[in-house]
Amino acid sequence: MEKNRKSIYILIFSNFLICLGIGLVIPVTPFIKNEFHYTTSQMGVMTSLFAFAQFVASPIVGRMSDKIGRKPVIVFGLFTYMISEFIFAIATTLPMFNLSRIIGGLSAAMVIPTSMALGSDLTTLKERAKVIGWLSAAFSGGLILGPGLGGILAGISYKTPFWVAGVLAITSCIFTQIFLKEGKETIEVEQKEEAKLNKNKSSIMSILTVPMVVLFGMILVSSFGLQGFESIYSIYVNQVFDFGLGTIALVLTLNGIISLILQVAAFNWLINKIGEVGLISYCFLLSAICVFWITQAHSHVSVIVATLIIFSSFDLLRPAITTLLTKSSKSNQGLINGMNMSLTSIGNVIGPLMSGALMDWNTHYPYMVVAVILAASYLLTFIVKRFPLATVQD
Repeated sequence: MEKNRKSIYILIFSNFLICLGIGLVIPVTPFIKNEFHYTTSQMGVMTSLFAFAQFVASPIVGRMSDKIGRKPVIVFGLFTYMISEFIFAIATTLPMFNLSRIIGGLSAAMVIPTSMALGSDLTTLKERAKVIGWLSAAFSGGLILGPGLGGILAGISYKTPFWVAGVLAITSCIFTQIFLKEGKETIEVEQKEEAKLNKNKSSIMSILTVPMVVLFGMILVSSFGLQGFESIYSIYVNQVFDFGLGTIALVLTLNGIISLILQVAAFNWLINKIGEVGLISYCFLLSAICVFWITQAHSHVSVIVATLIIFSSFDLLRPAITTLLTKSSKSNQGLINGMNMSLTSIGNVIGPLMSGALMDWNTHYPYMVVAVILAASYLLTFIVKRFPLATVQD
């Protein structure tokens, strides 16, 4: 891994940057909603369009990156991300905001799963959990630190964070083009796939074993619950507990610091101790309990503590599922990560739509439903434990 360390660092920064842009919008959603007099359902649609674009593009992009290489896909994704952020910065109408989120979803589909696939190309199976943990830390760190940075920059103007993100995007695009190198396994993977063409006519069918189908189903159900919570968090605590922009940014920034420490320092240790499935199980259970706790809370301290536990659980859950998937096959990494992102995006589309509609009906209904969904996801982990995910031989 030493000779590929520079490339891995570039991948980490690219993941962080993309998810920073996703997180930037979180603290300003209540204020966009109030300024333009949008409903929570309209804000849910705005969020869902990002995920819908990911869903459509991810499997196509994943397969493309297996064929033409990871680097050009990542570079173009960063350039597209810049366009998305600049459009959001100048938007004054709902269609413009929505267009920005669609383009942002396309950029995320190009950068995130492709970075995970390239990270797998650049590492051995033994090192993979550590590197995926780093990449996921960047993913979650950007997603969670984004609101904090967004809250600070929004003190100037709520559009300022998006101008800054656009400038960072083009900078990252240039550095990635110059310094990132492809994994040497990419060509080997293509040769292996060609050699297996008569034996396995469909690479998709070759990975759809029973435990993999259950795992993909768990990804779908869990992402629905996770995004159902995350997408309306700022609006929920603003309306129910009167959290201001500063408080929201502070809580999410504090959580980002905790999550980064957990992922960088503790993730690999936890995987070695209890395994991916064990960690996934505990994360679902804790998040289900704490989402329900928030609906019953009566103080800011209770809400903040529950929030820190929930988001920390989410931020360990994502890399655990991703690591489990990447260990399933040495080849088809682009396809597997693309399917992971695609299924996640389906849940990310439905979750905000559900939460936005339910919140217009009753403030607490979304989180009551999310708690049930996370509890159901916890039960699904027992099926995965019963049918261990064997590594596919390439």
